[in-house]
Amino acid sequence: MDDLYATLTTSAYGMRAQGERTRVISENIANAKTAANSPDEDPYSRKVITFKNELDRTYGQKLVKVEDITDDRRDEFPLKYMPDHPGADENGYVRMPNVNMLIEVNDMREAQRSYEANLGMIEQTRSMMSRTIDLLR
Repeated sequence: MDDLYATLTTSAYGMRAQGERTRVISENIANAKTAANSPDEDPYSRKVITFKNELDRTYGQKLVKVEDITDDRRDEFPLKYMPDHPGADENGYVRMPNVNMLIEVNDMREAQRSYEANLGMIEQTRSMMSRTIDLLR
């Protein structure tokens, strides 16, 4: 039974991590058009999430947890010509967020599939526990 509990715990932590990943991606999508309010101000910066393995000493298993949520500064902020915007520079360009919707949608799809895979493992483990109890009756 300890092995089944360990499987449930691992899947639950995986679901929690993917849920947090989905929240970060949703925040990126929601702010994809949030421009800078002044020429010397940075616009919204894309957030990235990193995970880590952490040892659960009770069951001797590695569990996934969120290590950090940071700004993605690898990409430059793209410029968009909007001369009437309060964040426009002297040439009429506004710095826009470094959020690429194609990447965000693909990341969201991957997070959803990982979440569903963990949920499927929980359902399978629960079914195995139920069948084991039925056999013991």
